[in-house]
Amino acid sequence: MRLCFLVEERYRHDGMPREVIRQLSAWGHQVDVVRPGSSLMRMSDAVRAGSHDAWVLKTVSGGPGLTLLEAAAAVGLTTVNDARSIRGVRDKALAAAIGRSRGLPMPQTYAAARPEALEKIPEAEFPLVVKPANGSSGRAVRLVPTPDRLRALRAELAAEEGMLIAQPYVPNSGIDLKVYSVAGELYATERVSPLSPDRGVRGRRVPLSAEVAAIAAEVGTVYGLDLYGVDVLLGPDGPVIVDVNDFPSFKEVPDAAAEVGRAVLELARRGGVRSGAGAVGVRAEPGPAPEPVPAATGTGPATDLMTATVGGGR
Repeated sequence: MRLCFLVEERYRHDGMPREVIRQLSAWGHQVDVVRPGSSLMRMSDAVRAGSHDAWVLKTVSGGPGLTLLEAAAAVGLTTVNDARSIRGVRDKALAAAIGRSRGLPMPQTYAAARPEALEKIPEAEFPLVVKPANGSSGRAVRLVPTPDRLRALRAELAAEEGMLIAQPYVPNSGIDLKVYSVAGELYATERVSPLSPDRGVRGRRVPLSAEVAAIAAEVGTVYGLDLYGVDVLLGPDGPVIVDVNDFPSFKEVPDAAAEVGRAVLELARRGGVRSGAGAVGVRAEPGPAPEPVPAATGTGPATDLMTATVGGGR
């Protein structure tokens, strides 16, 4: 197969997706890597029907990669995840509206274009968690205990680009549960909350309860995602979803590069069509690894990890 990965400079040296690209190349598939943040692109040449079997996005929330992925989808190319689904979770205000309307356990969410508008939130809702609607990786997440503190942060919040969202703080142990889904297989890890002073503490694999597994699987159905992560807090009233990420880091997932690589190939073969809900499983402990997925006979040799300059064709 011929695949195109859209990778921002920020993720150029990250294990995800670099190791996935290497694994796919080792299996004999051709992988082109485009850096949308640093490339001059002639769109008619960069995106054309039949150029690749699938396009895969690993970029920052506000980066240009999603526009390019949406262009690929518009001309009929397969994208991983579905481009419309990615848009639905990249905007956290939109994700909250979609999730709550479909019955997912998500906190009440306030959205505002200007920080002073958040000051109208009733005092009974404090403390609040305030963050950019297009944030990622725990960036700029703030715990705001009182209305006075929110007013004091006005200038700081005004420096953020785009919408801001605010949610009532969910009392918890300070540990986030991160559930990764790889084409229906669920893996649970825990890590210290981005609001904790001990953010550098390494995550670890943990068992996944049936209740949280059902919620994580439903996230894929609601948003139309196959490769995703769900951040869950275990609050006093049960599990609460506080974030959904397309193509996350898959940290602590056993043999993540091969698992994600197989999922990308299967999605490419199906034209991006999601697997049925009945295919969802839970892996609390590592199981036997599936067989590798080599390229079909006649596929060109594996290519090195590269930066593709998209201009006058390939």
